Amino acid sequence: MTGKPVHLAVYDTLADWETGHATAHLARAGHTIRTVGTSTAPVTSTGGLRIQPDAALDDVRPEDSALLILPGADLWDTSDDLAPFARKARAFLAAGVPVAAICGATAGLAREGLLDDRDHTSAVSFYLAATGYAGGERYVETDAVTDGALVTAGPTEPVAFAREILRLLGVYEGEVLDAWYRLFHDSDAAAYAVLEKAGAL
Repeated sequence: MTGKPVHLAVYDTLADWETGHATAHLARAGHTIRTVGTSTAPVTSTGGLRIQPDAALDDVRPEDSALLILPGADLWDTSDDLAPFARKARAFLAAGVPVAAICGATAGLAREGLLDDRDHTSAVSFYLAATGYAGGERYVETDAVTDGALVTAGPTEPVAFAREILRLLGVYEGEVLDAWYRLFHDSDAAAYAVLEKAGAL
């Protein structure tokens, strides 16, 4: 663990359910989670949660972060308001700092050209194709994809999204990571014993 915080992007209409597994288990493993908005003004999620960002986007530097997480939100598809987050993702990736995007955030990265040369996934291929991006041949039909420092997933895969993040940051690996996924995705009671033995609960 680097000691650097994980930054979770927050904005109006963000999809509450998409990042909870990732942030909760990162925090339990000792990572500090800091929220980042376009400013420090409060935002409201799809579920009506009011969130006060810890930092403004302009003040977040890749070298001071372990990871940038971009959740989905209606605004990714209805305006250009969230484009600065995609540009920040470009800066993170250029600096070799991981980015994880789920649901609508993948479309934002597609518009920014960040998926043209990386394997990736999303809700469905034609959703990203509608952005006019050039990366259609790199689209993978699976639950979540990691290509280098970039994680992508669709809106129905918050557990797989978290799995890739936990692997990328070295929180869990091998049998323990597999057991974590089976417990939270498949409700596999047998996986509990593996996690308990590993001290991962």
